[in-house]
Amino acid sequence: MSLNSLNTPAALVDVERLQRNVRRMQDRVDALGVAFRPHVKTTKCLDIVQLQRAAGARGITVSTLKEAARFHAAGFTDILYAVGIVPAKLPQALALRQGGCDLKLITDSVEGAQAVGAFARDHGHTFDVWIEIDSDGHRSGVPPEAPALLDIGRALAEGGTRLGGVMTHAGASYELDTPAALAALAEQERAGCVRAAERLRAAGWPCPVVSVGSTPTALSARALPGVTEVRAGVYVFFDLVMANVGVCAPDDIALSVLTTVIGHQADKGWAIVDAGWMAMSRDRGTQKQKHDYGYGQACTPEGEVIPGYVLSGANQEHGILSRAGAMDPEIARRFPVGTQLRILPNHACATGAQFPHYDALAADGSLREWPRFHGW
Repeated sequence: MSLNSLNTPAALVDVERLQRNVRRMQDRVDALGVAFRPHVKTTKCLDIVQLQRAAGARGITVSTLKEAARFHAAGFTDILYAVGIVPAKLPQALALRQGGCDLKLITDSVEGAQAVGAFARDHGHTFDVWIEIDSDGHRSGVPPEAPALLDIGRALAEGGTRLGGVMTHAGASYELDTPAALAALAEQERAGCVRAAERLRAAGWPCPVVSVGSTPTALSARALPGVTEVRAGVYVFFDLVMANVGVCAPDDIALSVLTTVIGHQADKGWAIVDAGWMAMSRDRGTQKQKHDYGYGQACTPEGEVIPGYVLSGANQEHGILSRAGAMDPEIARRFPVGTQLRILPNHACATGAQFPHYDALAADGSLREWPRFHGW
C-alpha cells in the first residue's frame, strides 16, 4: 500500500518518529532512576503499547476499565486505573482482579474509600487502592497537607483494603511554556506527592508507591527523590499543544491526519479538505496558547511543515485550509484538487479517538494497519 491508496481522512502514524519518542521518554525516566508506567489512553492500541513495553515500561496506566480488560487479555497484568472508582464499577474491577489482573484503583475521598471497603467485605476480596493527590489545583485529588488525606488512609485501612500508594498528575503543566516553569512544577508535583506519602507512613500505614507524571513534567524533572514511578501518555505521539508547551518540535509529532483537497473558495483564500472536526476532533487546545494552529498544522505528504498554513475552520466532514493572518489568492494553484496533505493535531488523544485504526507508515514507505478500540 501507499499513501495514495489510502481512503482519506486517515490517522497516519510515523513509526520512526513514534519509536524515537518512545525511546526518548524511556531513556529520560531511566536516567531519573524510577520505573515508567505509560498511560495508554492516548493510543488504545496494542501494537504501540507493546513497543512501549519492549522499550522498558513496567506496567501501564488506563483511563477506562475496557482498556484494562483489553490489555489484560493481551498479557498485561500490572494496571493502574487512574480515574476515581465509583461503586457501580466495582463488580467489573473485581472480575478483572479475580481473573488475574493486578488492577489498582484510586480514590480521593472518604466516601470512595468506604465504598470500596464495603464492597470488598461483601465479596471477601482485598483491593489495592491508591490515593490521588492534588499537587497543582488542576483537577482531582486531595492536597498533600489536607486533614482529609489521613481520613482517607484510615477509611482504607479500616475497610480492609490495601493502601498501595499515592499518585498525582500535574495537568497544569499544559498551561506553561518555559523550561524553568516546567522544572518548577515538576518539583512541586514530586514534593507534594512525596509529602503525602510521608504523612501516611507517619500515621502508620504503608505507602509503597509514589507515582507522578505528565508528559511535560516527566521531561522536565531534574531529580525525583522519593518517587517510585512516572506516568505519561501523549509523549508517544506528541501534538501541537505539547509543541507550544516546549517539550517537542512539530517534526517530533508522530500522529497526523492524511487528508485530500476536495475544492476551493479562491476568493476567500480557502482550500477545502475532507478532514473536518469528525477527523481532527473539536479540540482547540492551542487557542489559548502562544501559537494558535486552528484545528491543525498543514504538512506535505512527506510530513514537512508548510509554514503558515493551518486548518483554520472545520465542519463535520469539511476542513478549511488557509494561510494564517493573510489571504492567499493562489491557494487553488498551490493546492489543486486531489492534493494530499498531513494535518498535525492539537491534541493527539482526541484526534486518535476519531478513528478505528491507525495506518502505520514505516521509514521505507510501507504501511500496516494498527487497530485501536473505543468505549468504556
